[in-house]
Amino acid sequence: MGKAKIAITLDAEFISELDRLVEEHYFQNRSQAIRDAVREKLARMKRSRLSMECKKLDPKFEKAMAEEGLAEDVSQWPEY
Repeated sequence: MGKAKIAITLDAEFISELDRLVEEHYFQNRSQAIRDAVREKLARMKRSRLSMECKKLDPKFEKAMAEEGLAEDVSQWPEY
């Protein structure tokens, strides 16, 4: 995946905290810290959206769909 430079503005306290983390070798530099933070936030948002969509599902309907035809298929399963 390609990278592009962007400019952002942060409060001084956030910059100080980033610099402290870099000094303590949690991150190689500010850019890495910000990349990791953005990546983590986007992943969290995706998980959140997925859980919101899952809440819209009807458990009874989903179970019925999953079990549809299951009784017929059982006779065709090999013996173990």
